[in-house]
Amino acid sequence: MPPSMPDLPKTMHGVQLTGHGGLEKLDIRRDIPVPAPGPGDVLIRVAAAAVNNTDINTRTAWYSKREGTGEDASWSGRPIRFPRIQGADVCGHISAVGSGVSKDRIGERVLIEPCLREAQGRSLSPPWYLGSECDGGFAEFVVAAARHAWKIDSALTDVELASFPCSYSTAENLLTRASVKKGERVLVTGASGGVGSAAVQLAKARGARVAAITSTAKFEAVRSLGADEVLPREADLLETIGADNIDVVVDLVAGSPWPQYLEVLHPGGRYAAAGAVAGPMVQLDVRTLYLKDLTLYGCTVLDSDVFKNLVRRIEQGDITPLVAQVFALEDIREAQQLFLEKRHVGKIVLNDL
Repeated sequence: MPPSMPDLPKTMHGVQLTGHGGLEKLDIRRDIPVPAPGPGDVLIRVAAAAVNNTDINTRTAWYSKREGTGEDASWSGRPIRFPRIQGADVCGHISAVGSGVSKDRIGERVLIEPCLREAQGRSLSPPWYLGSECDGGFAEFVVAAARHAWKIDSALTDVELASFPCSYSTAENLLTRASVKKGERVLVTGASGGVGSAAVQLAKARGARVAAITSTAKFEAVRSLGADEVLPREADLLETIGADNIDVVVDLVAGSPWPQYLEVLHPGGRYAAAGAVAGPMVQLDVRTLYLKDLTLYGCTVLDSDVFKNLVRRIEQGDITPLVAQVFALEDIREAQQLFLEKRHVGKIVLNDL
């Protein structure tokens, strides 16, 4: 045990993903060894952790392009090593530090940056993702490189703060890559989900005008986030918005409506994607792409300043946490089932770890 690691339990409560498949692959245990921080690491006692699309996608091997094999089912395109503790959205407090990290950090309240450029004492290229290539926050404790544990000064609760890291950093990264500016018109698909609702708020914080697509049952909830216009999922965008009227499309849906997203972009417009909940295979008319001088961005790895900027916005109160429901960690199966039903707005969070 490192000298800067105080007396801690040897085992912890947590959920291990034992393989690709259904909810039965989530194994709730109370005998998982507590990890020890290595050089440059911190050990974080998890206070709350939110559920994400990535948890379900990793469990079901959705990321794999080699259907049925799981050989490329992690975010980095490699096999998942089981058992794996998932959970990319983490708020907690530093309980211990490894060598090379100041003991003054013990007790800090932190958010973990989910896109990891350093883990297990080495630099990573491509980056790993918390809960995918290494263990995440669906347990009492998690280890992260100190550089990825960001001190947060906020009056928000642990549950509220846990709603931010993965979804909001993904949304901020989309807007950063697409260089969204004040006065531009932004179309956000899937606007009631974790990333979509974050993108609406963060685009408004940049001074953009936002058109948001969601189900009609969620219109008022999305409008309350600041959306200037709310459209139903089944809308014909060429009729409701018109061709060449959008500066930036932030897309989390893809699927059959995808060609319309390029048609509504004005010449020189930008399209940024970080999801495909309606289906990953789309039809592209390459003439639309090159004749309109469009730029397409795939957004996974966070740009270097994204998480720092997100923490600043949280501390300044520029964005609002959206917590749809809270579950105990041992009820993770029920939480993921509710998540899959897509009737909620915002995030589903686990606590009582």
